Amino acid sequence: MARTQDYGIGEYTYPRGWFMVADAAELKDKPLAVRFFGQEFALYRGKSGKVVLLDAFCPHMGTHLARNDSSYVVRDGQIEGDSIRCPYHAWRFGPDGKCNDIPYSKAPIPKAACVRSWKVVESLGAIFVWHDPEGGEPEWDAPSLPQWNDPQWVRWKFDHLGSIACHQQEVIDNIADCSHLGPVHGETVKFYRNEFKGHLASQIQGGGHRTLVTPDGLQPILTTDTTYHGPGFLLSHMMGMGESVIFIGHTAVDDGVIKVWHALLVKSASKVATAEDVTAARAYQEASRLAFAQDFDVWANKRPATSILQVPGDGPFHKARIWYRQFYNPRARKQEFLKQVEGVQHRVVGMPSRLEEAETAA
Repeated sequence: MARTQDYGIGEYTYPRGWFMVADAAELKDKPLAVRFFGQEFALYRGKSGKVVLLDAFCPHMGTHLARNDSSYVVRDGQIEGDSIRCPYHAWRFGPDGKCNDIPYSKAPIPKAACVRSWKVVESLGAIFVWHDPEGGEPEWDAPSLPQWNDPQWVRWKFDHLGSIACHQQEVIDNIADCSHLGPVHGETVKFYRNEFKGHLASQIQGGGHRTLVTPDGLQPILTTDTTYHGPGFLLSHMMGMGESVIFIGHTAVDDGVIKVWHALLVKSASKVATAEDVTAARAYQEASRLAFAQDFDVWANKRPATSILQVPGDGPFHKARIWYRQFYNPRARKQEFLKQVEGVQHRVVGMPSRLEEAETAA
């Protein structure tokens, strides 16, 4: 298992960006204990519907706020309004992380009686947190899609793919990996290019696909416009078997371990998606998951590629890795990396960069 320092990415162990930390459907009437970025958190939904993410350990005696099933604090209802009580001594913490009640003490509440409250957004059926080693405000918006509220589109339900001992650098490499599309996915790539702009890294490509096929076994040309929105998740707009949007999120649990989710938003043929459309969308999502599982199978069983023996035809791995470094270093250094990759269409040797070029060549 390789760690951030093994890749020489930058001075921070964990990157800056928006990251998925939970499926919104997981938030019930009890707090959810989650671990990311090498630390423990308590995640819960307040009575108002507000989602709150707090550092997990009570400053009183270090009790985990979300890992307890037996305390009567938990049995009687640990969440009060938008606040949460510690299961050990019932100290109550508000969504801002400050203690607002110590039930057995009349003395003023100490200023040190607080935990960190994190900036979170609920969107697309998920909970996202802004993580920044420098503690700064978000540089770009949390994920959203206009299709999410369109009744013609079938909303996804997340595939929870679990944790894997793989550094997130190996996942990000996929955005510039043209040469794996044939061997892994059975795709006949017709055109391919990469573009980098600010926090966005895009891959535009198309071709036939042996995993994603029509019910009668046909392999239409699938075109994908895939973009990493920072280092934590991608959205891929796919055409060829109707319209759909793939979501893949990966978040560091510890240095060298990630948790991964997959989902697919599908446009139906009806103005308002029917039950039959939902069934078809679920089947299409499963096909998409199986295609992504082919990548997952490789990542789970490879040694870390701390350096790449790159050859012509691979895709611009080196450029994607330069783009990625901006998130592991101080914001003040961002342009140092971007000026090396922005403003250029990165092509693959011998490969058309657009469908029109491929058709002309044919």
